[in-house]
Amino acid sequence: MTEKDLDRKDLDQDALAARFEADRGHLRAVAYRMLGSLSEAEDAVQEAWFRLSRSDVSEVHNLSGWLTTVVGRVCLDLLRSRAARREDPLEHYIPDPVVREEGAADPEQEALLADSVGLALLVVLETLAPAERLAFVLHDMFAVSFDEIAPIVDRTPAATRQLASRARRRVQGATPAPAPDAAKQREVVNAFLAASQAGDFEGLLAVLDPDVLLRVDGGVLTAAATKLIRGAEAVTAQALTFSKFRHSARPVTVNGAAGLVSLTNGVPVGLMAFTIVEDRIVTIDIVADPERLAALGVH
Repeated sequence: MTEKDLDRKDLDQDALAARFEADRGHLRAVAYRMLGSLSEAEDAVQEAWFRLSRSDVSEVHNLSGWLTTVVGRVCLDLLRSRAARREDPLEHYIPDPVVREEGAADPEQEALLADSVGLALLVVLETLAPAERLAFVLHDMFAVSFDEIAPIVDRTPAATRQLASRARRRVQGATPAPAPDAAKQREVVNAFLAASQAGDFEGLLAVLDPDVLLRVDGGVLTAAATKLIRGAEAVTAQALTFSKFRHSARPVTVNGAAGLVSLTNGVPVGLMAFTIVEDRIVTIDIVADPERLAALGVH
């Protein structure tokens, strides 16, 4: 190989890297919806780059589509591996939230959550079979055709359509459409916090949906905190325990919705995400695992 050939190869690799960087945000968004894990999503995107750098894509006419399906394959393998080794109760598991300080602009996070993906939706996606999740995410969220998805899951396009349809029914039946008004969300969350800290039973019942679900993921270090509580009165009884401690709380946004970081002596002890429908809280998801809070950069 001549020196000129080497220079051309370096230029081609640089152009490929630049092209990949242009798609990185989209690929992270795909992987995050597929995996519900920020670190695994980054790993999946990095693996897609390795595969791209080792592949001859000179005949690929739609490189973005090619990369999307590569990330889909990587994520499917990760989901299948995770399902085989999973030991924690799935009903208690909360996927990684995307946390942002209120009023702060973060283009990377905004890109990750474009076409908003709420935490409640990610929780439901965790309950899907890996192939169902892939078919639903790629088709319904990113408009990838069933013809393109079918080879990834080793099914016909018709069978792949059925996978997405089953997933769609699960998702639609379990994820209420949240209130789009950010100011109204914050108003409801503030009312919840004030009533909790004041020990106001009636005030809490006023902002909780009768069938509200409280999910707490304590992880390995605080497994005793892990719980699932249903119904307004039971959740109210739990929330009233907040008044027994000297907790302070700081407003944040969690996956684009109003949330709170709960602190004890300045140390984060819980990240709270709320799904609010028609002025009532229908789900409260709390990450109380100190390792995950640290990994997520919650402070």
